[in-house]
Amino acid sequence: MPEPLDPQSLIDALAPRIEALLARARRQGASAAEVSLGIDRGLSVNVRLGEVDTLEYHHDRGLALTVYRGHAKATVNTTDLSEGALEATLDAALAIAGHTDPDPCQGLAEADLMAREIPDLDLHHPWPIEAEQAIELARRCEAAAREHDPRIRNSEGATLSSHEGLHLYANSHGFLGAYPSSSHSLSCSVIAEDDSGMQRDYWYDSRRVPEELATPEDIGREAARRAVARLGARPVPTGRFPVIFAPEVAAGVIRHFTGAIRGHNLYRRTSFLTDALGQAVFPAWLTIEADPLIPRAAGSRPFDAEGVASRRCELIQDGILKSYLLDSYSACRLGLRTTGHAGALPNLILSHGPLDQAALFKEMGTGLLVTELMGQGVNLTTGDYSRGAAGFWVEGGEIAHPVQEITIAGNLREMFAGIQAIGADVDRRRVIRSGSLWIERMTIAGES
Repeated sequence: MPEPLDPQSLIDALAPRIEALLARARRQGASAAEVSLGIDRGLSVNVRLGEVDTLEYHHDRGLALTVYRGHAKATVNTTDLSEGALEATLDAALAIAGHTDPDPCQGLAEADLMAREIPDLDLHHPWPIEAEQAIELARRCEAAAREHDPRIRNSEGATLSSHEGLHLYANSHGFLGAYPSSSHSLSCSVIAEDDSGMQRDYWYDSRRVPEELATPEDIGREAARRAVARLGARPVPTGRFPVIFAPEVAAGVIRHFTGAIRGHNLYRRTSFLTDALGQAVFPAWLTIEADPLIPRAAGSRPFDAEGVASRRCELIQDGILKSYLLDSYSACRLGLRTTGHAGALPNLILSHGPLDQAALFKEMGTGLLVTELMGQGVNLTTGDYSRGAAGFWVEGGEIAHPVQEITIAGNLREMFAGIQAIGADVDRRRVIRSGSLWIERMTIAGES
């Protein structure tokens, strides 16, 4: 395992160098400048059929320097953090900025929005695991899957990954902030086979804290259970039926909503939610909150990619769109102010009801449970949605049989408005925290 990060020592060593670089940029003619630095270390191991397939150590770092000459912008990247290399990077950026066309919206986020305090969100929990230990955990995971049922005939392997990193951002407003983080995961994918054919499925867990991971045996057995449950899958008749998306795919459906309210899609007018602020998009009972301040969560951060302080905000309140996801550039293009959402998506929390997935089946009666989606048939400009799908057919409130070789289709605006319920089975491993998502009716193309 690579040496664990010492975040404070790195910050102490790098901060003066980066502050000097920003000061030099101003002296050499830049009206503003910013630096984003990332350092990542870790390992990943894949075991297949009990043997080590791959073992990789990671040690990556990269710095992006952006300079502005008025409203002309240039960005240059480097992995060399020596003073000489940083000076050469600055020279290159200044030269490029002298040849780029100005854009009145290019520039830093407003100085008064910078994070004044860096809250400790408990994101950094390094795992000093050795390669031999990682291999053993992956082997245990795969072995549990292969031993779970005699119909598990093959394996695509089990993978353990452990990473920790440091993110640092600074700009010529005088802002410099940094925070470390960690991410650990264990997954398994196996193949079940019987007279009906072969089916593959997987399961995983991912946490900031290694001790919070599910056991290798639990992950392996769940992967096997899911693969076996898909044996005997067949299409269903074509028609319009209720659809429930399992939590592991429901987050992907909601991600299309976040894409539609991203600033770059809005100012380019390539979103079906352009000019929708203040309109009802979801049912009146539904609320979606963006919260980047949840301790240990996957989408937590003390400030965004432009140094803007993280804060909670409601994107959807009582079904109505209350806020977009904007960085400073897209906000300027829209005549608005940044919402502090430059960079990665923050945690999204969906309101939900008291019913688990089985109870939702009872309420639905007959319809489709989607557990896997294939293809990329989503048009954010129109909202048209068409994806290949697999899952289970539900009749009389109970799972009747597995389903494959079907397509589900609809329009995202209608799908969001037609959400009947969100289950209490919330998947908290992901940035988007959703339970099973029940949509009133979609078109299912199966047997002719």
